Amino acid sequence: MKNKKYNVAVIGATGAVGKEMRKILQSRNFPVGKIRYMASSRSEGKVLKWKDEDIRVEDLEKADFSGIDIALFSAGRRRSKKFAPRAASSEAVVVDNSSAFRMNKEVPLVVPEVNPEAALGHKGIIANPNCSTIQMIMALKPISDEAGIRRIVVSTYQSVSGAGLKAVEELMQQTRDFLEGKEVRCDIFPYQMAFECIPQIPQSDAFGENGYTSEEMKLLNETRKILEDDSIRVTMTAVRVPVIGGHCEAVNIETIKTIKPQRARKLLSDFPGVTVIDKPKRQKYPLANIAWGKDDVYVGRIRRDESIECGLNMWVVADNLRKGAALNAIQIAELLIDKENI
Repeated sequence: MKNKKYNVAVIGATGAVGKEMRKILQSRNFPVGKIRYMASSRSEGKVLKWKDEDIRVEDLEKADFSGIDIALFSAGRRRSKKFAPRAASSEAVVVDNSSAFRMNKEVPLVVPEVNPEAALGHKGIIANPNCSTIQMIMALKPISDEAGIRRIVVSTYQSVSGAGLKAVEELMQQTRDFLEGKEVRCDIFPYQMAFECIPQIPQSDAFGENGYTSEEMKLLNETRKILEDDSIRVTMTAVRVPVIGGHCEAVNIETIKTIKPQRARKLLSDFPGVTVIDKPKRQKYPLANIAWGKDDVYVGRIRRDESIECGLNMWVVADNLRKGAALNAIQIAELLIDKENI
């Protein structure tokens, strides 16, 4: 219905992703009727802006979801498990950014450019994929449609903003202390993050029995679910790097049919939400600083894998807080509005 307004709640409004959600809702002129902000009790009463209005943050523990049409959750797995079903039972459509429901067979896992039809079968909750999965799947989809995918080898280089605002603050403080010759303190990360790479994401997560972290397993399980293909083999290594924002990935794809790099460039250039920067002889390729603050997924270094008959290598970069989280969630809500599925 044209010109209809929707009552929206942003849960986790004071966090890094919540902040981006608030910005993107405004910049995309999302049809908001009434907006509500919710967070933990520590933020209750804090005033945040919505356009020219002052909105007081509500304590999520006390929240009444009555009258909310769309609830955008980015408050962590534990809170999503507890409160997302409550919101859905109050007839809100929940788009959840945590890992709480991603592998639930009853919950669609959606990237709007890749599998929009999945969102339309929701039962009140739709899951936003992991940030690293979203940007990789955007680069995989046109290749998969053209040539099929047999195997993926991915190494991620993930910025500290993926660990939250306090992690960014810790990196900045560590950098200052290191350069000034002071003692470097580690509170968020298990080791010094400044000028270091840590092959463990999330930093608080124990390694599984198979030696992989939960972040790495998300790349396997979520890719198969979104592409609806459990035959795809995926192996992965996730690394935290001392970059403030923007995740990078080295992605190696073994395809079923041969696909030439120039054809892959054309397919990716034509795919919505993807920008190709691939002129390596002129040192033109995606960087975290290029993607940071932008909506697109950037792909470059597209080249043949010389070790196998049907293989491609590519470098994939995106803003992990935007397309990797907040933007994708809002695009899901826009899709539902467009299809009158709310």
